[in-house]
Amino acid sequence: MATAPALMTIEQYLHTSYSPDVDFVDGHIEERNLGEFDHGHLQVLLSSWFLQHMSTTGLVPCSELRIRVSPYRIRICDVAAVSRDIKREQVAVTPPVVCIEILSPEDRLSRAEAVLSDYREMGVPNIWLIDPVRRAAYFFNRDGLHHAQNNILPIAGTEHSVDVNSLFAALDELNA
Repeated sequence: MATAPALMTIEQYLHTSYSPDVDFVDGHIEERNLGEFDHGHLQVLLSSWFLQHMSTTGLVPCSELRIRVSPYRIRICDVAAVSRDIKREQVAVTPPVVCIEILSPEDRLSRAEAVLSDYREMGVPNIWLIDPVRRAAYFFNRDGLHHAQNNILPIAGTEHSVDVNSLFAALDELNA
C-alpha cells in the first residue's frame, strides 16, 4: 500500500525560501506561473499607479506579498494594496483592501478562481484578475468572476478607480 507524502506545516513553509515563491495550500506547496515580461511589467505599472495615488487613496502597494488567507493557506498576491493605517505585517493576516492577480498564458482559470475565492473568504473587498493576453480586466465577488465595464476597476470604499486600458496602452507602447 502506498503512503501519502508527508505534509509540510505552515511554520516550515514560512521558514523556507523558494525561488520563485510558491503558495502554501493545506500542507502542500503550489507553484505559480510568472516571469513573463507582460506579467511582470503589469505588476510594476499597477504598483506605480497605487504609489502615485497613495496620498489620496490611503493604500500602500506591495508586489508578491504573502497573505495568510486561512490557518492552512498562504497565497502570494501579484499586487496587493493595504491600508496605510494598519500595522505592517510581514505576512499579511489583515485582509488587504485590493488583491490583484495577473494571468500568465499557462494559467488555468479554475486555479485563478480558487485563489480569488481564498481572498474573498478572507474578506478582501476588491479582488481583481487582469489578463494581459486578452487585454481584459475582471472583478471577483460572491457571485463569481465578472468582466469590468470598459476595463475600469473601481476601488470599493474610495472614489478612485483604475483604468486598466491605460496600463495596456503602456504595454503596447513597449511592444511597438
